[in-house]
Amino acid sequence: MKAKQDIRALTKTELRDFFVSKGQQAFRGNQVYEWLWGKAVHHFEDMTNISKETRLFLSENFVINHIKVDHIQRAADGTIKNALKLHDGLVVESVLIPVKNRTTACVSSQVGCSLNCKFCATARLKRMRNLNPDEIYDQVVVINQQSLLYRHQKLSNIVFMGMGEPLLNYNNVLAAIDKITTDDGLGMSPKRITVSTVGIPKMIKKLADDEVKFNLAVSLHSAIDEIRSKMMPINEVSPIADLLEALQYWYTKTKRRITFEYVVWNGINDRQADVDALVTLCRKIPVKVNLIEYNAIDDGLFQQAAPEAIQNYVKNLEANGIVVNVRHSRGKDIDAACGQLANKSAVGNE
Repeated sequence: MKAKQDIRALTKTELRDFFVSKGQQAFRGNQVYEWLWGKAVHHFEDMTNISKETRLFLSENFVINHIKVDHIQRAADGTIKNALKLHDGLVVESVLIPVKNRTTACVSSQVGCSLNCKFCATARLKRMRNLNPDEIYDQVVVINQQSLLYRHQKLSNIVFMGMGEPLLNYNNVLAAIDKITTDDGLGMSPKRITVSTVGIPKMIKKLADDEVKFNLAVSLHSAIDEIRSKMMPINEVSPIADLLEALQYWYTKTKRRITFEYVVWNGINDRQADVDALVTLCRKIPVKVNLIEYNAIDDGLFQQAAPEAIQNYVKNLEANGIVVNVRHSRGKDIDAACGQLANKSAVGNE
């Protein structure tokens, strides 16, 4: 028997055309599209303004391959980590991060990752596949529901900082963001969305050419090629000079400042030479720097730098007029902090 098509793979126009081809009115396609994206239903029987006959007709022709919350962990600081089971049995993780008067969704874009960053737990998982736009969208829906339930407020921000490299799933990530931001989707502002990348120059330029409206962050961690390459193999094929050129192109096209995400490790990038290199790089492009607390992944290779080393970064960056924030990670007690997502609770990953 031929597998049913996932209905969310169809555009609104394709849905309208489908109904017309079956002798029904085109506006039925609009109704179904609203249920799928505006109201995010996962079952045809929940489409209550559509006749039972039409709902049955849809179920006979299509499926809705929605994600399912397989496991939830709640941290002492209010952070919630979700293990989300996909229709094919694979599992990804996403996180609700509460901060003061807002909540942020940290979402995944791939099952696993192929970039092998040495300090990241996700890198220990092989990349199994890209997530579809609806699977990314569903993560946002789940976290928004949790934000309403536990924080009594709507989701305010989204960061693509979960499992995977978003720019290696370019089309699906942009399609998901389109659904999240359009009026017939979730209607969120793209200014509240940040896509984080290890830095793939040609894809950063493509983002600029495609005139995206969301924010861009780069996982940098060193402005010295030799050091960065040891931590992040991507730097061997896309060194800092190429990355800088792409970011300058981004800024020329978008006029939006980039964020550098930067962890300071003991004995790795905590020397004055490391600080000076970062300052030099930051003076070449409008950026802000987030110094991020390191979250250990049990291998002992990377250790959080001393507070004095981090403050030395802050002092030097601020002295050069560069905006810098020190970010303390949340959800560490449930392995939900930056770099810790590794599906420890995942079905099939024991």
